[in-house]
Amino acid sequence: MALFENANYDFIKWRWHALILSTVVVLAGIGYGVSRGIPLGIDFSGGTIMVVKFEQPVSDDQVRQAIVAAIPGEQVIQSYGDPAQNQKVIRLPQLIQEDGASLDQNARAVTDALAKASLGKIEVLSQDLVGPVIGADLQRRGIYAVLASIIGITIYIGLRFRFAFAIGAIAATFHDIMVTVAFLFFMGYDLSLNVVAALLTITGYSVNDTIVIFDRVRENLRSRRRESLERVVNESVNQTLSRTIITAGTTFLAVLALYLFGGEVLEAFAFTMLVGVVSGTYSTIFIASSIAIILGTRQARGRTQGARKAV
Repeated sequence: MALFENANYDFIKWRWHALILSTVVVLAGIGYGVSRGIPLGIDFSGGTIMVVKFEQPVSDDQVRQAIVAAIPGEQVIQSYGDPAQNQKVIRLPQLIQEDGASLDQNARAVTDALAKASLGKIEVLSQDLVGPVIGADLQRRGIYAVLASIIGITIYIGLRFRFAFAIGAIAATFHDIMVTVAFLFFMGYDLSLNVVAALLTITGYSVNDTIVIFDRVRENLRSRRRESLERVVNESVNQTLSRTIITAGTTFLAVLALYLFGGEVLEAFAFTMLVGVVSGTYSTIFIASSIAIILGTRQARGRTQGARKAV
């Protein structure tokens, strides 16, 4: 299936525009994080996760309205198990008070709020507490996981392709992560373990898409040694454009269905994936290719000047 058969678009012509646009978005995200702080989810900041069984059917909105006045901040309510069992999962932030309140303060506040809301008899089936120390450890492990994946990708691409290609792929990966995090900030989503899992998925997706184009560039360079790197890269992007769009399109539709029908708990994960798929496709065509051309051209000029000096 070829959506763009014999495509001949001049993508490289717009590389500086793309770099400027990406820089603006990334800087805006950094500015947001510096000015307002990084919004951390319960997994990282600490909090309470409860499974509550109701005597009668209740909606997520009824539960949320019952506890919102008692406990401010992030609140995630989701149906749990068999709908006939009337069970809800309630995720709440950790209340921190100067008097050293116990970690189960949220659980008691939820129980009291639900009892006052006339939602019938309730039963707390389970109660998991994520303390600040555990949250900090999860946050550190999440950062290590992202960095380890990027380092591994750098080594792999550096050995398989030119150094300029490796830098281009890593720059595109960092671009996708920063752009995705920026849009998470803009849309009010918190960073959680689900979001970190989505970011790791985006990392692999972006690099896989970039490697397909770089493979075609390497093949074309073998038969077109006298042509400029800019022209070869642009032709390679056009030759793989159909595959890139089809892959991105099918992935986007699958994740869109997850975003629309996957429920509140998966909403942040699905949104992260949606932005990552779009950003990954964009960065593969513009960012990775542009940086590979810039660095590759400089390396070629350096080798030419070194050969002239040697003569």
